[in-house]
Amino acid sequence: MQHPGEAPNSRREFLRTGALFTGTVAALGGGLELLSRRPGAAAESALPGLVGQAKKALGPYDTSEPVTPYAQATGYNNFYEFGTDKADPARLAASLKPRPWTVKIDGEVKKPMTVDIDTLQSWFPLEDRIYRMRCVEGWSMVMPWLGFPLSALIRRLNPTGKAKYVQFTALLDPKQFPGQRGDVLAWPYVEGLRLDEALSPLAFMAVGLAGRVLPGQNGAPLRLVVPWKYGFKGIKSIVRITLTEKQPQTTWAQSAPGEYGFYANVNPKVDHPRWSQATERRIGELSRRPTLMFNGYADQVGSLYSNLDLRKNY
Repeated sequence: MQHPGEAPNSRREFLRTGALFTGTVAALGGGLELLSRRPGAAAESALPGLVGQAKKALGPYDTSEPVTPYAQATGYNNFYEFGTDKADPARLAASLKPRPWTVKIDGEVKKPMTVDIDTLQSWFPLEDRIYRMRCVEGWSMVMPWLGFPLSALIRRLNPTGKAKYVQFTALLDPKQFPGQRGDVLAWPYVEGLRLDEALSPLAFMAVGLAGRVLPGQNGAPLRLVVPWKYGFKGIKSIVRITLTEKQPQTTWAQSAPGEYGFYANVNPKVDHPRWSQATERRIGELSRRPTLMFNGYADQVGSLYSNLDLRKNY
């Protein structure tokens, strides 16, 4: 959401220079300290929005639920490129260098290209979105993202008439991602959406979190956010976006097809083979709460799946 009286370029410039500074400090071993420190007053005035608390005015896609504290949102993550422990991403994120960074765009688009992340980001006004995030493992958060609608990017790419899906590919670099030195998954990480899912107003490309540059452990410098799906669909550190005619072979669907389907829509009525999906534990809370269909976004996205058997197309 654009804030009244805000100079849009100041937000973008802060993110760009902040990411450059983060990369420099990370190279010196201080990246995690930078990412956990509250920005100074000057930075916050240039990048208004969310710093561990709800916005004063909610946008049309925001939840009013309390935002997960920044330390928890950045310290408890699944990002197997760094390792399988929840603390590994925050502990090892200094190895990721978010600049320089390019994104290759190809497939069923009329103008394939490779674009620098700062150029790509400059194409769109940045918006704040407060979204629920539900992990397939049964825990959840409320995340204050900063970024732009995926639909805006897709339309700018000018898809051909053959485009039916969008495939996303993450960085493959074992030097930056120590978890890729093992074979817990087939690397690089790949995810995908149907084109109509990608065009949903809820689908979002995040470049920031809580009004700050997106931390490495949360998928810097560019990640996908689809809040009605389980968190593993939110691919991090994206380097390639490919529009395809055929459904992509996504990483988790290949690794364990009986447990992780292509759609991965949050559905409390369809259990994971090894645990129930009926309830979830919000990080920071002791008790469990009922899980909502499509993670509470049924009114916005339910029509996308009206012709699907949600038990078969899980």
